Amino acid sequence: MSHVKLKDVDPDAVEVGYSLMSEEHRPNELVRYAQLAENAGFTFATISDHYHPWTSTEGNSPFVWATIGGIAHATEKLQLGTAVTCPTMRIHPAIIAQAAATAAAMMPDRFFLGVGTGENLNEHILGSAWPPHEVRSDMLVEAVEVIRELWKGKNTSFYGDFYVVQNARIYTLPERPVPIYVAAEGPKMAKTAGEIGDGLISTTPKGDFIKVFREQSDEDLPLCSQNTVCYASSEAEGKKIVHNVWPITGLPGELDRELPTPVFFEQAASLLTEEQATEGVACGNDPEKHLEAFKTYLDAGFRKISVHNVGPYQEEFFRFYKEQVIPKIKNL
Repeated sequence: MSHVKLKDVDPDAVEVGYSLMSEEHRPNELVRYAQLAENAGFTFATISDHYHPWTSTEGNSPFVWATIGGIAHATEKLQLGTAVTCPTMRIHPAIIAQAAATAAAMMPDRFFLGVGTGENLNEHILGSAWPPHEVRSDMLVEAVEVIRELWKGKNTSFYGDFYVVQNARIYTLPERPVPIYVAAEGPKMAKTAGEIGDGLISTTPKGDFIKVFREQSDEDLPLCSQNTVCYASSEAEGKKIVHNVWPITGLPGELDRELPTPVFFEQAASLLTEEQATEGVACGNDPEKHLEAFKTYLDAGFRKISVHNVGPYQEEFFRFYKEQVIPKIKNL
């Protein structure tokens, strides 16, 4: 397949992004943080697409496509991608195709669609059974096929194993095709990402899936990841914030894909100590610790890395990264 890219970028160049976490912030705050990220020197942002937050302490979960419209008008250069949208159960891929096309038309050459197999937390709400991962992977492959067909701008009918589209046409399209990044954290999905995606998106720097993705894809495609940190006045304060607001970082295995409600996540997270919940998370205001955490992703091969700052100190975080972290990243 012919891969789509946002722009011609040196594959070895490092792009520093900011993670807009819909679970933690109200929509107008997310729009303002996108502005602040652009002004602070972040070149791109990712935005989560959830129906529920992970825990009630996070307290939010606005409709991502409405928020994206606000960000499109509040920023000028910032690239933006969903991290990630599940186009298989909660919303039909034909609707996601229209939503992403509109977002890209509002943000010419600076929007990408991140897709994944989803979490039970968000996808169970319409009463459908939660399929095993192998089935969800097949659903995602077919959903991407539907989306790409509709982006051709022609009258489309599609009869697949999972989806039906009858006489549908998307009239509002961007001038250039939208890149699709596929989420993966293991070799099987990395192979799929290499087969159907224009890039890979992940939340972990561990494992051999990057090698699998590179072997499967025929170009030097973008590798995008998310580094969770917590800016605070001290490391101790940062760890308390993460343990309270975002303890799911420490959950093992596949719990984050299988648990159905925030209450279950809260119950699981209550078993974690502060150290378990904050393992690998740079907390506090020491720039060297934030740089060390960032370097973990660089060493794994990622060059497009967004930073998720947990907690209330977002404006302080932007000043800190603008002055003390981003200027030093090029030296890593």
